[in-house]
Formats: sequence, structure tokens, C-alpha cells
Amino acid sequence: MSAPPDPGSFRDPLSRVYVDGNAVWRGLSQPGLADFEAYAATRAYQDAQADGRLVATTAVPVADAPIDAGWAGALRHERVRVLTYPYEWSFAMLRDAALLQLDLSRAALAEGVLTKDATSYNVQFDGSRPVFIDLGSFERLVPGEPWAGYRQFCELFLNPLYLQAVADVPFQPWLRGSLNGISPTLAAHAIGRRKRLRRDLLTHVRLHARAEAHYADADAGRDVRGELKRAGFGPKIIEAQMANLQRAVERLEWKASASTWSSYGARGHYTDRDLDAKVDFVAKATGALEHPMVLDLGANDGRFSRVAVDSGASLAIAVDGDHLVVDHLYRQLRAEGERRILPLVLDLADPSPAMGWRSRERPSFVERVRPDLVLCLAVIHHLALTNTVPFDEIVAFLHDFGASLVVEMPHRDDAMAARLLGRKRSGVFDHYDRPQWEAALARRFTVLEQATLPSGTRTLYRCQPL
Repeated sequence: MSAPPDPGSFRDPLSRVYVDGNAVWRGLSQPGLADFEAYAATRAYQDAQADGRLVATTAVPVADAPIDAGWAGALRHERVRVLTYPYEWSFAMLRDAALLQLDLSRAALAEGVLTKDATSYNVQFDGSRPVFIDLGSFERLVPGEPWAGYRQFCELFLNPLYLQAVADVPFQPWLRGSLNGISPTLAAHAIGRRKRLRRDLLTHVRLHARAEAHYADADAGRDVRGELKRAGFGPKIIEAQMANLQRAVERLEWKASASTWSSYGARGHYTDRDLDAKVDFVAKATGALEHPMVLDLGANDGRFSRVAVDSGASLAIAVDGDHLVVDHLYRQLRAEGERRILPLVLDLADPSPAMGWRSRERPSFVERVRPDLVLCLAVIHHLALTNTVPFDEIVAFLHDFGASLVVEMPHRDDAMAARLLGRKRSGVFDHYDRPQWEAALARRFTVLEQATLPSGTRTLYRCQPL
């Protein structure tokens, strides 16, 4: 019996991905198998396997793989612990993923193999390390053919990075709005003429946009590939193109220096006793489970994600809506070589939905992330008061993960909650109080333990879903 095919892998006619337990399997057509064997014979492949840039992969007999009949070859891939998408990454994460795509593409090209696409969905993150997962992306080089992945690289890597680096516009909503990314024309319009552009930006955005418009108006029967072949297009030109892209990406920096919560890690509204009690509570809840995967909602600087992994968690997914905070955390984790924490950008009031073909190609965040323990610390008052989400809805969202829960409830007299309540119309948010919160919690969870912090203004709850 075959494993179910991954709903996001149908676009490649030469291979298909199947997911089964802790493994991912890939069926290969005869041409797809020949392409893989050509790549697997290169030093580039062996080096990328050895240093972890390429997902761990083994060729297996078709009869031993739980895939549909009719495939000529089969591969077994190590399964990524958590599936994430580019619209959940920070600037530095997308930049590192872009450089990985180019590193692998250039190394393969030097040995007669080319990547036929260049989508950011080909990359996943193992904690703070980007890993390339699409082995079906490599094919034998066809003389005279251009690099088919150039446009895709611009739309799903370069243009989003330019948008944030040059215009200081977050790319995440743009990528969440279209699986195809940001076209050269849209990027050129969004960036506008706000500054004199470097040559690389001029080439890959404005001139690319002009070329796009030109070819859109050209004769549909025009043989562009034939023209390039006759003009002597070859590996040296592709290598120069990729090298130019790599220099462009390496020069990009996002110069944002402040955000709403970028200095929140100081936690000046907590006493030392409160912080110590909170750390102890989280450590105990984590330690009560066997090497759990922990989802830290509203993680900010990752302090409690670190507490979780230090208390035995196999992985902590540190989620926050502030992309600058997440970017800082990712850079710290990368510098430390810490792969037990995966930072992600996510608005809890508007989490990533299902997207793509039949709304199945890219599953929602809640479908993809199935933790053993959820931490929801210093979040409830923001959801309930800033985003006006009712308690029952907040609890239902937390219950959707099907996991144990540690949640913190700031009381009405808590400094942060009182500040938010002070901005509200009198009487409208009288329901924001502990009895109402505990009643909503009890409808979906069993409270195993609770503790009020020493200051007396916040209560922690450890719960099991009903």
C-alpha cells in the first residue's frame, strides 16, 4: 500500500513526493531517475550531502518504497521536523535560503547539472540551518538552454529581499498573497524611484520588468529558446548570471533598527521573582514530557524557547509577529549554531492559512505544526484586548494544536493589561477577568496546575486538552 502523495508535489511531472511516518519518499520517472543519477555522481552532491545543505537522501528499490506503481526509481529522504514556508521566515532566513539555492546551483552547474527551478519552497529550515529538499529540481544540462530558474529566483527570493532592503516593506504578506512570488513589474512599481539604484538592482528589477513587458507584447510564436541557442548561450553565461545574483544577494541588508517589541526582552514590567517563577513553571511543564516539540507563541526574543530546550525539548518553534525580533533571534541562533530552536514570523491573530491548488498545496500553520506542548505566555491580553478576540475563540485556537498547554493570564490590574483596558470604552471589556477566562479554559482543557506569580497580577496554567 502506498503512502499518501504530498498535495504540494504534483507540479513536477518527473517525480512525486509521498509522506509516510518519519520518512519522505520520492517516485522518479525514467528521465527523472537519469537526472538524479547524474547529479548523485557529482562531487557537488556528495559535498552537499556530507555537510547537511542537502536533505539526507538514499536511493532505494522501487519495490521497497511505499509509492504508487509505475515509477522507474525511488528515493528516501529524511523528514524535516517542521514544514515552514517563506512567508513565515525573517529577512535573514530568506537571504540565507537564497544563497543556499545559488551555492548548490553553481556547484552543480560546474559538473554539468542544472537546477530547473529556483523556488524558495525548495528550502526548509532545520532550526537555524537552511536545507535544500527538492532533489527533483536537478537535471542534466542541455546545451544552449538558458537557466529556467532565473525568473523564479527573482520572484521568490530576490524581489522580496529587495522590497524589504530598499523600500523597508515586509515581504511576508506579499508572498502569502501569491505562491508565485513578486513579479519584476510589481517589484519595480513597489520600489519606484526612491533612490539611485545599484547596477544589480537595475538589472534584476527594472530591466527585468521592461523585458517582461516587451516579451508579453511580442509574437506568442517567437522561439526565444532557439534564439538564445543560436546566440551561443551556454554554461559560462549561466554561471556569470548566477554569480551576479549571488553578489546582489550578499550585498543586501535590512537596516531596520527598531520595532514595537524589539526591546521587549528587557521585560521591565516583570519583577525578578516573577521571571524566576515563570522560568521554573515552564521548565517543569517541559520536563514532564519526554523530549517534546514545543510551540512558543509570542516568543519575542526566544527566552522561554531556550528554557524549553534546556529542559529537554527536542525542538522549540519560536513564533512572533514582529519580523525584526524574529530576525534578531535567527541571527543569534545562527551565530551560536543552535538548531534546537526554529524562529518564525507569524501573526497569531491571522495565522498562515491553507493556500494554493484546491487550498491543499500549502497547508495551514495549524495543520503543519503539531507540537507536544504549547507555550502561550504574555499573549492573552494582546489577543483579547488589542485584537478583540473572545476568550472562547482564543481557547479554541489553542485547542486546535491538540497539545498540552502552558498559558499565562494577565489580570485586570496587571500593568500591561490595565494600559490596554484604559484605551477601551468603559464597560465594553468587563468580561476580561480571571473567572471568565478560567470558565472558557475549562470548556476545552483540564487544568492540571496553576500558579499566580509573586507580584499577584498574572496566573500560569498547565493544562491538558479534553
